[in-house]
Amino acid sequence: MTRYAIVTDVDRCVGCLGCSVACKTVNAVPIGQFWNKTLRIGPNPKTEGGHWPDVELYYLTIQCQHCENPQCVEVCPTQASQKTADGTIQIDKQRCIGCQFCVMACPYNVRYLNEEEKVVEKCTLCEQLIADGKVPQCVSQCGGRARYFGDLDDPNSDASKILAETDPTKVYSLPDVGNKPSLRYILREMKWRG
Repeated sequence: MTRYAIVTDVDRCVGCLGCSVACKTVNAVPIGQFWNKTLRIGPNPKTEGGHWPDVELYYLTIQCQHCENPQCVEVCPTQASQKTADGTIQIDKQRCIGCQFCVMACPYNVRYLNEEEKVVEKCTLCEQLIADGKVPQCVSQCGGRARYFGDLDDPNSDASKILAETDPTKVYSLPDVGNKPSLRYILREMKWRG
């Protein structure tokens, strides 16, 4: 089985927004919408009751988590939202009726209605590039070299290799509400504050 995913080393992310810009460019994402958002978390005190300058800050990239049990797929009345053989979640725009049930079901708020086309859109993990043996644009254009792509079931993929060499207590997912998000985040130096 294939499970494509991105692993982001949060300690290496410099918040340059290169991933967001690259994604918008290669996927023609409309102005005002994002398939890949970069959030600044902090500055927060490192310890309870701490003060400046003893603070921490990190950047967290949020996009479709290509969940193992996607709630967006379950609620789609036309099967426009589908889990594919490579583990990614895709939207068949020919089937999408723009009802936005999937938008409401997504716990990560990463889907939106394209007002011009009247269909829902989100991160595709650059399926068009993966089909050509390339990595997603957000990975190839990461200025901090913080993103790793690959099949989580292939121990030789970049994503699996970075996970194998990382202390498992420093590997996180976004909160799981029964959907089992596939994307992973490495956070070695700071506490996860999600």
